[in-house]
Amino acid sequence: MHLQQKAAPFRFLCAQSVTAVLAVALLLATLGQSQAADPAPKRVMILHSVGREFRPWNTYAKDIRAELDRQSRWPVDVQEHSLVPARSGDPRADALFLDYIKALYAGVPPDLIISVGAPSAAFLQRHRQELFPSTPILFTVLEQRRIQYSSLTENDTVVAIRHDFLVLFKGFLQIAPDTKVIAIINGNSPNEKYWKKEMQRELQPLDGRVEIRWYDELSYEDVLKQTASLPPNSAIFWYQMIIDAAGVAHEGDRALTRLYATANAPIFTHDDAFFGQQIIGGPMHSALGGSRRAMAVAMRVLDGERPGDIKTPPSDFAPPKFDWRELQRWNISASRLPPGSEVLFREPTVWERYSWQIAFTIALILAQAGLISVLLLEHRRRQFAEVQSRQRMAELAHVNRFSTAGELTASIAHEINQPLGAILTNAETADAILNSPSPDIAELKDIVKDILQDDRRASEVIRRMRSLLKKAPFELKNLDLNDVVRDTVEFLSALAIARKVEQFSVITPDALLILGDRIQLQQVILNLVVNGIEAMKDTPTENRIITIRTSRVENFAELSVSDRGPGIPEGKLKEVFEPFYTSKVEGMGMGLSIARTIIEAHQGLISARNRDNGGASFKIRLPLRVV
Repeated sequence: MHLQQKAAPFRFLCAQSVTAVLAVALLLATLGQSQAADPAPKRVMILHSVGREFRPWNTYAKDIRAELDRQSRWPVDVQEHSLVPARSGDPRADALFLDYIKALYAGVPPDLIISVGAPSAAFLQRHRQELFPSTPILFTVLEQRRIQYSSLTENDTVVAIRHDFLVLFKGFLQIAPDTKVIAIINGNSPNEKYWKKEMQRELQPLDGRVEIRWYDELSYEDVLKQTASLPPNSAIFWYQMIIDAAGVAHEGDRALTRLYATANAPIFTHDDAFFGQQIIGGPMHSALGGSRRAMAVAMRVLDGERPGDIKTPPSDFAPPKFDWRELQRWNISASRLPPGSEVLFREPTVWERYSWQIAFTIALILAQAGLISVLLLEHRRRQFAEVQSRQRMAELAHVNRFSTAGELTASIAHEINQPLGAILTNAETADAILNSPSPDIAELKDIVKDILQDDRRASEVIRRMRSLLKKAPFELKNLDLNDVVRDTVEFLSALAIARKVEQFSVITPDALLILGDRIQLQQVILNLVVNGIEAMKDTPTENRIITIRTSRVENFAELSVSDRGPGIPEGKLKEVFEPFYTSKVEGMGMGLSIARTIIEAHQGLISARNRDNGGASFKIRLPLRVV
């Protein structure tokens, strides 16, 4: 029992020890996993040539930074420095800069050095043994001729490009074959002087084909003056402008922008880092493509692969690409571009910009055209229907006039018989006088005058009848309504006398000038007067009065025909002008309907009412002609 009590604390201590050991092991395992999950950052030094904002190197540098972030699976600590001494090539400044870099990274060398541009590469190769001899260096953004391959160590690798200036110049001459002068813009720094010699050597085959002009011995202000007055059929090749002959550094985009603003010729180049605003285009190196290739190599180096084992062939020009805006500006046809060329910044056509608006507008125009066509067709049909209606109206009116003429036959015969009887009597008298032993010549002259007068009277009756029965098309002419009324009243005088009706006319002294068809208006008046005479056939003789009155009311000529008959039944006032309505046993009911149609064709109005003292009154209003 005692032994068991002593053993219990020992077992407790052992259990505690085991628990502690397990906790420590778990902590170490957790730390190990944390370290595995969060690898140590990679320290990368980027050394720029001349400065951080000199083109085209600055474009490559930006793409390199972006590709580092995109491709790296480690955190990357990037330090960037500019090789300022490369502007002048002074050895003393070179040494001071070397001391600065050595002091900055003393004891803590970077995991990778990336050299951007030829001046940076030359500096690093000159001081390779002094500056981190065991640190990997990636030489990039430089032409293969600017690296000393014999001096490369096992810790160095190169991602270079390859220039072919003759290809560039021939490519431009293909799209602009009339070019006679090519001005080359290149600075006066050591690197730029090197490329002048290389270009002069490579472009010798163009001697006699084009004139090549150099401006590297001038200040940039003088260069701008020269390129502003180039002869016709010239072009400009932009290589680089780091330092001009006056020792002025041209960092950023300002130098190319100023050249573009003043130059009178198209500009082409070797690198698409300059492309996008001022350059017409052609075969060029791809800044993005080169940066991706270089950073793919950088990832291999950071992953532990020995740089000297990574061999990357130099890249050539990318397929040609052109700026559509510059092609248009310099009137260069797209048909001259090399096969497979890419044309950028093409302005969309009007159709591409506003396709749905244009389609909608065209559809709307077509719809409107269709609607207008339908309306025109309907208008023509309506006109044709109106013409036919007028023809039918004229024919019906003509029939109505014949019917009215039939009713007037007795009075017309009586009116003609009177002058004919007088003519016969005068002729017999003249014959008797001529057969007498001593004819009275004066009496014969009076008889002849009477015969002529009676003949004219009979002719006038016949003329009026022919005018009434005449079938003529509807034709508007300048008329005086008063004259039409007078002729019609005179024509009806015989009928009024025969029916023992007194015609009472009140004609205004003012001329009532209208546009109308004389025969049609006569028929309206004739129908109204004859209807009034017919309506009073059962009226006592002394009350058989029909009144015809004309007047001017504002801008209208007004005519009224009133009788003293029984009038119109109150419920039928609106029906009297309807076809086939009649109060006569033998009537057709077309007279007043025809009258309304005729008046409406004259843009007028006709109405009917009952008089207070008995009888009916019909009123016509016609617009006066504007004089």
